[in-house]
Amino acid sequence: MPRQEYQESLSNLRDDVLYMSEIVAERLRWGLDALEQKDRETAQEVIDGDDEVNRMYLELEGECVDLIALQQPVASDLRFIAATFKIITDLERIGDLAVNLAQYALDADQDVFPEVDVQQIGVETLEMLDDAMAAYAAEEAEACYAVAERDDEVDAMCEAASATVVRDLIESDPFGEDDADAEAYMQDISRLLLTIRDLERVGDHAVNIAARSLYMIEDDAELLY
Repeated sequence: MPRQEYQESLSNLRDDVLYMSEIVAERLRWGLDALEQKDRETAQEVIDGDDEVNRMYLELEGECVDLIALQQPVASDLRFIAATFKIITDLERIGDLAVNLAQYALDADQDVFPEVDVQQIGVETLEMLDDAMAAYAAEEAEACYAVAERDDEVDAMCEAASATVVRDLIESDPFGEDDADAEAYMQDISRLLLTIRDLERVGDHAVNIAARSLYMIEDDAELLY
């Protein structure tokens, strides 16, 4: 492959990864919207669209493998391809978490603990994802560190939200005498806690993307550990 064509392949790979990130972020927004609005149609779109994300992941994985196997890239190009290989894995897993949110929206019977602001946690994690991908696109090291620092705030929000749910369950008796109602309520509580956990994981994947981007930019593995 001529040098110019090789560089175009690297540029196209970056563009394709950024496009995948846009699709994944969109699905995550839809999952959050479906939760908030109890929108079954949107939830089903997120679930049905997971195959598209998986296909994109496999195609990009193939591009990375071909570039390594056929072009034997050196130094910075190899770091870029290796980082990209890891980043698409994080994006695919965020897509899976968006599907989880959509499934919770389909299964939920009622709103529980309105004082727990799931949407705000979702907004924070979406912004982390956007910032991490912007750092990858622009190769900005400081932006990578900023994403990692922001994760502490998201972790604190998730911890506080989970603690609110658990504390209120301990301090109150919300079940009444109907076993069926009690079971449905506990299922909704379980889904709320899973939602909080999954959003925290989105933040963790955003940090992974920032860490791989920093490695790509500066050959610095500091955020990987």
